[in-house]
Amino acid sequence: MSIWSYANPVKFLTLSARVQPVLWVLSMACVATGLIWGFFGTPQDYRQGATVKIIYLHVPAALMAINAWFMMLVASLIWLIRRHHVSALAAKAAAPVGVVMTVIALLTGAIWGQPMWGTWWAWDPRLTSFLILFLFYLGYIALWEAIEDPDTAADLTSVLCLVGSVFAVLSRYAVQFWNQGLHQGTSVPVATGGRSVDDVFFYPLVICMIGFGLLFVALVFYRTGTEIRLRRAAALRARAGRAA
Repeated sequence: MSIWSYANPVKFLTLSARVQPVLWVLSMACVATGLIWGFFGTPQDYRQGATVKIIYLHVPAALMAINAWFMMLVASLIWLIRRHHVSALAAKAAAPVGVVMTVIALLTGAIWGQPMWGTWWAWDPRLTSFLILFLFYLGYIALWEAIEDPDTAADLTSVLCLVGSVFAVLSRYAVQFWNQGLHQGTSVPVATGGRSVDDVFFYPLVICMIGFGLLFVALVFYRTGTEIRLRRAAALRARAGRAA
């Protein structure tokens, strides 16, 4: 079966009903295991002390905040090219999840940075681009709410998503682009295959990252299904209004 068949709302809802229970169980298990292991089963860092353990919230949340926008970008491109409504609704559904992840990353970053840098905030390249990404998230959600026609809203938000992707890239690779700044290098640089985190911290961190990723997918499935049902309800109300 082609993946495009799931652009059919009925087939998408059927798939969602099948995979959601598995996603919820796996995500909760990974998040709980990773956080408990990380916060209670790892030692304090010799320089950062217990503060280093905020990595188990900060890094997965920051990773998902950026990847959520990239998922929205892919869904938006599918909408613009193939006009599949499910893809537009999936992008819309992912935005609030991305906002929450961005807020968690910003707050935990401030809590982590204060004892390390001596300040809650600095206009560091990565921090600044991440803040701008957060504002793009808010603008994206506001644009959806401001336009009544759903297809027009999907078109305009897709264009906004394309523009905001520049800042998603900057957020992800700002440390590589600019050597200056307070923010440390990437904890798990996949492109180089290395890492700056010791094994004792790395393994629970990976479990947390997997858990946050699965949680994001579960939330997007759930919220996309809700958006489909809301769209159906609006269509039925409009049809009933015309009939009356």
